[in-house]
Formats: sequence, structure tokens, C-alpha cells
Amino acid sequence: MNTALSWIKAYVPELSCTDQEYCDAMTLSGTKVEGYERKDKNLEKIVIGQITKIEKHPDADKLIICQVDIGSETIQIVTGAPNVKEGDKVPVVLDGGKVAGSAHSDGPLPEDGISIKAGKLRGVPSNGMMCSIEELGSNRDMYPEAPEYGIYIFPQDAEVGADAVEALSLHDTVFEYEITSNRVDCYSVLGIAREAAATFDKPFAAPVVEIKNETGNVNDFISVEVQDKDLCTRYCGRVVTNIKIAPSPEWMQRRLAASGIRPINNLVDITNYVMEEYGQPMHAYDLDTIAGHKIIVRRAKDGDEFQTLDGQIRKLDSEVLMICDAEKEIGIAGIMGGENSKITDDVKTVLFEAATFNGANIRKSAKRIGLRTEASGKFEKGLDPRNAKEAIDRACQLIEELGCGEVIRGMADEGAPLAPLREIPFEPERINKLLGTDVPAEDMLKIFEKLELVYKKDENVLVIPSFRQDLAGFADIAEEVARFFGYDKIPTTLPSGEATTGKLPFKLRIEQKARDIAEYCGFSQGMTYSFESPKVFDKLLLPQDDMHRQTVTIANPLGEDFSVMRTTSLNGILTSLATNYNRRNKDVRLYELGNIYLPHQVPVTELPDERMQFTLGMYGEGDFFTMKGVIEEFFTSIGMTKPAQYDPNAGKPFLHPGRQALIRYENQAVGFLGELHPQVADNYNIGTRVYVAVLDMPEVVKFATFDRKYTGIAKYPAVTRDISMVVPKNILVGQIEAMIAQRGGKILESYKLFDIYEGEQIKEGFKSVAYSISFRAKDRTLEEGDVSSAMKKILNGLESMGIELRQ
Repeated sequence: MNTALSWIKAYVPELSCTDQEYCDAMTLSGTKVEGYERKDKNLEKIVIGQITKIEKHPDADKLIICQVDIGSETIQIVTGAPNVKEGDKVPVVLDGGKVAGSAHSDGPLPEDGISIKAGKLRGVPSNGMMCSIEELGSNRDMYPEAPEYGIYIFPQDAEVGADAVEALSLHDTVFEYEITSNRVDCYSVLGIAREAAATFDKPFAAPVVEIKNETGNVNDFISVEVQDKDLCTRYCGRVVTNIKIAPSPEWMQRRLAASGIRPINNLVDITNYVMEEYGQPMHAYDLDTIAGHKIIVRRAKDGDEFQTLDGQIRKLDSEVLMICDAEKEIGIAGIMGGENSKITDDVKTVLFEAATFNGANIRKSAKRIGLRTEASGKFEKGLDPRNAKEAIDRACQLIEELGCGEVIRGMADEGAPLAPLREIPFEPERINKLLGTDVPAEDMLKIFEKLELVYKKDENVLVIPSFRQDLAGFADIAEEVARFFGYDKIPTTLPSGEATTGKLPFKLRIEQKARDIAEYCGFSQGMTYSFESPKVFDKLLLPQDDMHRQTVTIANPLGEDFSVMRTTSLNGILTSLATNYNRRNKDVRLYELGNIYLPHQVPVTELPDERMQFTLGMYGEGDFFTMKGVIEEFFTSIGMTKPAQYDPNAGKPFLHPGRQALIRYENQAVGFLGELHPQVADNYNIGTRVYVAVLDMPEVVKFATFDRKYTGIAKYPAVTRDISMVVPKNILVGQIEAMIAQRGGKILESYKLFDIYEGEQIKEGFKSVAYSISFRAKDRTLEEGDVSSAMKKILNGLESMGIELRQ
């Protein structure tokens, strides 16, 4: 969206600021200015001069010598322009002045312009230069009255010696805005002007629309039928007779040119002017070409073809909305009119159309037929239905004021009923809480008044004007307060609620700890597919009735190898280990955090249970107890400080029958670990021992905590006792430690296994196990009797298990 500052000031007359101030303030208030360009850039010392005398150059056939009155004096200028004559008033660049470019160059304008200095042309002094419109930084598209070749000629009423740049309305700045799609109102000069008025706290003066000399009755000229009200919510039509085609006035041409629109004639310029001013595209039809003087708004038929104003044949379908008369299509709604109803110089009666179409449908239709116009670009945003009437009335007012024709009284108005204006409760305390501000309610109401929101005090609601379709709820109202109170004035505060701590959710913190510990222990992270082959279960030696064979089957798999959702995480990690082994990589350690998918029943009728699994796998350096140490390091890091239990009766067919364990914590199974079964290792082509561990994270999270209780340095000394025992081989170390912990009492501080031995000195079926046990009291120095009593209880417990002290 581009607008000239002079056009904005027409509706905000008290606006006074520099270009940069305007740019900064509008951007801070939410109407982002991408950039701006001065139209008088590099135009210096240029006045209106009148040619009083012309003589031929004595030494050049194509040059003439002009005496030019510039008001304060008469200067001599030599030129080769073919179109000047005595009495013409022309733009003159004085000695030391600048022009924007050259009339003989089609390239971009020089960054610093072209300086003009007095000199001689073929021996004759020349004290300035007369300018073409191109040398003033514009072109004939924007100044159609300019000659194709030669000097620009001012009207005879132009004042000699006056500022030529001002006479051409070039003392102006064009601003480019980035308008978001929700601010449809700002795709218009009036919308930008409202924002400028509110930003600079200046009165906004909307154009006063009044048609003074209406005649006849519109119903005698046209009727309208909207068949598809879901695609056309409102269609407004007005008729103008006795059309007189002529150039539009200079002020209108200049405003259109500043917005990048080429002036054509009064009728076309009025529709373009209103589209820019109100953001409402309009279209004009020659009423004499409309069969039956009736407009029908309906969908096209599949396979229809239609010739648009650009001469192209467009293929249509039933989703494209058409403007039709009683016999034929005459325009593609919201996109472009038809060749069969275009305005010609012979037009006598015109039908003006201003409508509101379904934005999504317009966008899709423009894409399907391969034609996107400025009008469709506005319609696809979703326009305000009330704006259609205001815009068409403004067009008719301009028709009357510019003497283009006679306006017929009344308007054909069809479509869906207008929705009531939206009302939003006014909650100043809640707004301040959301923004972290302390803006008084009175100041908020002043902001809303500037934005044309009406406050109903009795109901404590704000009535939203129809052109602000973006204001739909409380948050939108709060945003209006924020942007006009000033984002730069809002203090920096922390948000309230749990987000203030800035932490990850508890579950994700546990998973991050798992990554940290795994990588600390030398494991690299892997990521494997959630889709697997049913053959995996055979590779893992799972029985036919194993629950893991009950899977979620993919409806449209890429192939059998990716046809089911995995129910165990082992296949992925083993496949990765196999790849590394067969590429001769040594001492490989991998881990993965990924979901498995366990259906509640088969066939699947509801979403499966997605369970995060912490899977570790390794081969090379390390063994069963290495993997066990990694698990215990992880448990300790997440606050699971109680001893875990390892049940050798894990019952996992894919693990070595004598080197596997089910991991329990507080008697709850949380995972398993062990050495891979040799046959399974062979199935994966791994020719070495492989150790794996899998933790079910939802179960682990139940026991995890990051609460830590500080314990000071012990004040009293510890007492240590070492014991060496002969233990039946079927008794696990974990059972011994459980007995020590149970019988040690409050003074038991710690215990540590430091030796296991099996050999000739130990009788068959037994092993030697040695522990170091520490005792300490927090409030006193232990006496021998305290330690002896505790040791006696421990030894009695161990003897009850069939354990003997080693002599």
C-alpha cells in the first residue's frame, strides 16, 4: 500500500511532522512503514519561466536561443526542444540547480541527480535549462498532458517565477506500508489517515459525501438479483446518465499518480480514486450493453468461457462467481469486467457497481483462471459490506462535482442482511493486567474515541465500527490500548504464572537428564524409524502369543518393511549397532529416546498408548555391569536415591538367559537390561557380545524428583567395619544389601561391596563376598556398644539367609 503524505493531510489537516517522524511514529503505533521517497528528490532551483523571444542559433540548425522571463530577471537559454514557442510557460532550472534525470535515458534515475551550470552551447551563453517531465523525475504515464518529446508546458494561468516543483505537486512524499491481512481498513487512504490521526492525536476529517442534484429513480433503469448470497453478501448499483468523458482535474490526477496509478479519463479515474480512498474496488458498465437492464449475480457453469477486458478468453467453472445480465455474463465478480460491457468514448449511461464478495472465493477464483488484479487483491482480504454504499455514494458525488454526468436518485441494493455491529465488554483492569501497565480507564476511552469506537456506559461495552473487522475480542481491544499508549512506554515485567520460572516441563527435564547422562557415559544419540516390519518380532525371538506382536497397522504403508508401528524400541538400536559393527567401528555406544505404540486392543478402535523409551545399546569395551552403572547413574541424577532391584528372572527371550535382569524400583518394574541373546545377535549380523537396556520413561518419571535437601558436613566421626562372608551362589548381592539396610538402623551411613571371590578356598556352590560398612550418628560420637549392636543385628539377619562369616 502506497500513499502520498499530501493525500493523508487532506483528511488530517493539522498533521505536521517530518517524513522520518511520520515513518517512526506510524511504525511504532502498528502501521509499519517500509520506506518513503521524496517526489522532489534532487529537484533544486526550478521555477516557472515564460519564453518572451526565440531566435535561431547561428551555428546549429537544431538549436534555438530563448529569452526566458523568470520573474526577477530575463535569462538566455539555448535548447534543442522542438515544441516550444514564444509565450509558453515552462519549468526552468537555474544556474546551480538540479534535475532528477535525463530526458534521453531510460535507465534508473541517478542517485544524486544532475547538476545544471551556466555555460555555452556552440559558442552561445546558456544560463539554465528548460525541463521535460522526465527530467523532473516523472513520466507521461503520470502526466499525460506532457509532450512525448520536448519541454513540459504549463497552463497559461501559471505564475511566472513561482516554484515549478510545487506547481507540479512534486513537493510530496510517498510512503510504502506493510499492511497485515487482518487490517483490511488500512488498504485505503482513509484507513491510513485514521491511523495517522490517532497516532499524532489530531482530528480526523472524513470527506463529507453529499449529492445535491439527483434525478429520476434507479428502479426505472436497473434491477439486481443475487442468487448466491454466500459468495456475494452485498451488491450496490447506482446509475449515472448523460456521461461526458474528459480528462479528470489536475488534483485527482496528481493524487492517483502519487499512488502509482496512471490517469486515463474522468470516469476511470473516479473509480480508481474511490478504490484508493475507500479501499472499495468499483466497476463501471455501459448500461446500454446490459440486456434487460438487469444484473444477476450467480455462479458460472462448468466449461463456460468468458472474454475479459484484457482480450483474453478465460475458462470458468462452477466455483467462479459471475456478474450477468438477463442473457449473458458481463464480468467476473471481484476480478475483471467483460469485453462485452466495457466503457467506450460513446457511453451515455453508466452503471456503477460496488459489492462485497467472499474473499476466499475471490482468491481461489483468481488463481484458477490465472488472473489477479488490484481489485481481486483487495476483495480477497474480506471487505466491509457497509463500505460498499459509502464508496459508491462518494463516486456519484465526484461524478456530480466534476460535471461527468447526472446522478439518478436511489440505489439498487441486494444481498444478505447486514450483521449488527460487534460489541466487546470494556474491562480496563483486565487490560492493564494483561499489558503490565497502569493506564487509567479514562485514557483508554480517549484512545477508543480516536479510533471511532463508541462506549456505551450503561452496558459497559465498546461498539466496534464495521470497518474494524480485526477487533473481535478482548485481546484485540488490549492491543489497541498498547499501541497508542506506546509500546516503548510499557515497563519490562515478568509474565505471571508457571512460565515465569522459564523451565522445561518436568517430563522433558527428565528426558534431558537421560541425554546428559548417556552422553557423559560415552553414548551417542541415534534416531530410528517408528514404522517397522512384522518380521522384527521373529528376529527378536518373540513367541507368537507375545503382546508386542499386537500392533497398529499402517493403512497405506510404504511397504512391508514400514507397515506397523513399533511396539519395542530394540530393533532400531540393534539395526544401528549392526551397521556400525559391519563397517568395522569399534566400541560403539548408542542411545535413543523414542516412543513405542501399544494398542489397547486389536483391531484398533482408539489411539494407542504412546510410551517414551530410553534405550541404550553397546558392544566392545564394557559389560553387563557397565550398563548397570549407567542406569544407576541416571537414577541418581533424577533423585531416585533408593537402591534399585535387579530380578534375574526377566523372561526376555531376546536376552541371554543367564545375563538379564528386570529393573525394579520400589517393587515397580521400570525397565530391563542384559546381554543380547547370541541367536538374536546372529540375526542382526553382529559377531560380538551386545548389551542393551530399556527404561520405560512414564514409569521412571513417577519416582523422579529434583527436590534436594541440604545436609551439612558431618560433625562427628564415622566408624567402619569390614565383613567377609561365604554366601550361597543363589543369593544375590542385592539381597545382601537389602538386609544390611534393613538391620543397620539409624546410624547406618553407607555400605560398599569391595570384593567377590570364587575359587579353591571357597567350598563348591558358594562365593566369598566382602563389604565395608560405615556408621555415624548426627548428634554424638558413636560408642563401641552402638556399633556392635548394629553389627550383631546385621549378622543375625545374614545368618538367617544361610550366609556364614568367612573365618
